[in-house]
Amino acid sequence: MIVVPYSVNHRETWNQFVRQSKNGTFLFERDFMDYHADRFTDCSLFIYDGVDLSTHERDTALRLDGLKAVFPANWVESERCVYSHQGLTYGGLVLGEDATQRDVLAVMQAVMQYCMDMLQAERIVYKPVPYIYHSCASGEDLYALFRAGAKLKTRAASTVVAMRHPLKMRTLRLRQAKKALENGLYIDRVIEGDSQSLHRYWELLTAVLMDHHGVRPVHSEEEMALLMQRFPKQIRLYLVKKEQEILAGCVTFSTDRVAHIQYIASGAEGRDLGALDLLFRHLINDRFKQMEFFDFGISTEDGGRWLNSGLIFQKEGFGGRTVCYDSYEVWLDRTVVAAMLDEPAAEDNEPLKFYDLKTINDSFEPALTEAIERVLRSGWYLLGAENRKFERQWADYCGASHCVLTGNGMDALTLLLSAYKQLRGWQDGDEVIVPANTFIATILAVNAAGLKPVLCEPSFGDYLMDVAEMKQLLTERTRAVIPVHLYGAVCDMDAINAWSREHGVVVIEDAAQAHGAQYRGRRAGHLGDAAAFSFYPGKNLGALGDAGCITTDDEELATMVRKMANYGSATKYVNEVKGMNSRTDELQAAVLSVKLPRLDADNERRRQLAQIYMQGISNPLIVLPALPKNLEQHVFYVFPVRCVAREALQQYLKERGIGTLIHYPIPPHKQQAYPELSELRLPITERIHKEILSLPISPLMSDAQVRRVVEVINDFSVDM
Repeated sequence: MIVVPYSVNHRETWNQFVRQSKNGTFLFERDFMDYHADRFTDCSLFIYDGVDLSTHERDTALRLDGLKAVFPANWVESERCVYSHQGLTYGGLVLGEDATQRDVLAVMQAVMQYCMDMLQAERIVYKPVPYIYHSCASGEDLYALFRAGAKLKTRAASTVVAMRHPLKMRTLRLRQAKKALENGLYIDRVIEGDSQSLHRYWELLTAVLMDHHGVRPVHSEEEMALLMQRFPKQIRLYLVKKEQEILAGCVTFSTDRVAHIQYIASGAEGRDLGALDLLFRHLINDRFKQMEFFDFGISTEDGGRWLNSGLIFQKEGFGGRTVCYDSYEVWLDRTVVAAMLDEPAAEDNEPLKFYDLKTINDSFEPALTEAIERVLRSGWYLLGAENRKFERQWADYCGASHCVLTGNGMDALTLLLSAYKQLRGWQDGDEVIVPANTFIATILAVNAAGLKPVLCEPSFGDYLMDVAEMKQLLTERTRAVIPVHLYGAVCDMDAINAWSREHGVVVIEDAAQAHGAQYRGRRAGHLGDAAAFSFYPGKNLGALGDAGCITTDDEELATMVRKMANYGSATKYVNEVKGMNSRTDELQAAVLSVKLPRLDADNERRRQLAQIYMQGISNPLIVLPALPKNLEQHVFYVFPVRCVAREALQQYLKERGIGTLIHYPIPPHKQQAYPELSELRLPITERIHKEILSLPISPLMSDAQVRRVVEVINDFSVDM
């Protein structure tokens, strides 16, 4: 199954499918659903089967061929919950005419997997279409819900009159209806634009609701007027009058086959004279006699805990039957969802990329595209409102006082070191201690600032800077230390900070791989004197291009970095110091603002997958990383293992469709760029770089995909 998120470009395809489906109604057409867009976050889906959409232009109308179902849905991020369209009386899958029970299982499984992978949803609240309203075999989607472990959440009952018995209906409530006519009551339908009649009825409705139940209508008068204006054929107001006085009335909401009744109200005189009897006989026998069903509706007031005024009195007398409007709650469990079909999920046999960046970015749609379009329309592309917004968000998230966006992560480090040189009078050639096994950008930044990198061996267990080795490297020219939170794990910052304070050494975190990691209640980015981040696209928090930032509590330092990143200028064309051009554009800042709210959930998912690796890999040829006792100190930017036969292991995994990367194949001191360091003896660093291999880990990976990697690795063997 292929799942495609709905967009306004797909409106006509959606509507065409609904019209030819076996359970679609006007309620599911986009004109009505999109009316509610201002209050809900739409995450509706198309579900295809057996077609290749890879070459299809996604921003044009999608094809109908192979479209199995559409899923009207809303997303509430604060609840991590997908609702099958909150704007409707009911929701749930809309199915094609040829959909079978197995198709529905596969479609529901695909929907749930999408919600887990793309939205990081924890649950789905699903309101199926009552079975009497469509031609699906009873319980197709209910069976699929059962397979996913759904539980009944709410139940509301309505009374529905089947319109197949017109002779019987002619006698219903006849005596009361005659009484109404004898007393001069008549029926009037409010025409489009008659705001005065709507206003008078809404006053009556509100008074009845307040007197009897102490609540107000869910819709305001203004909203009902707008609904009636936009959907005059479907939403109508019928009144019972005596002369010009309104005694009773109701709102009708009609689809192709069903007339729904809402907002029933009658004053005391109307109840005495049979106003509602007259009204409902008229609606059933005349206005809606072509319908298949006449639904008296359920109350939405007070969560459906009571029925609309007059409904109980009326429904029994019209020969109706009870229909349940149920909702079901599914707490999403990857193992359970994967087992909904009695066969392995297709992903078990598909190639597994090391990191599927396109899928990651797709999971932020449509918010990502909306943010980009907002920036494009603004006409302001550098140093604007989006930069200021994200800087404040990221500073608050990290717990720091200041954040300054830069062109990339290496620039952020370079600017911090250069700003410290400017402010503290450091000299060219002063020393900065850095881990020997870091990505080369850390060392390049030290050189770019005119300082000397001093390489420190890491710990062989967690690959982080060895504090004992660091202490041995102190000289009279040591000015700073850069602990690198490599692979997403936080260094031993208490020990590093205590030593640095004792010796007057500045601590600059390289947090380029540790977005969101925490250390004893504080986040990376606020664990030293200052920190540098990269927002390279593949990071835990990644832009769509290069971007970076610094964070600090030092206002003077932040001001200097901001100035130096903008040609040394705080005022346009006034250059106070020798600076550089290093700025995050507005597009990237807007993208980061969209992605930030999901960072903690994504990191938690990475931890869950890492634990599957840790608990599952048992091959003696594989060395697992040492993890901190508190997993909040690790955000698993990558999951590194070591193997003495790394090349053989990587090739073995590649042949089985599993992507890997090496972070990093050549240590910095052995790179051609650093001939002056080539004579250094750093055996731990060299062994790590010779044996390290990163396994795929992504917040959108399933448990099954990780278990597949575990099984393949555990079967690996090599003739040593």
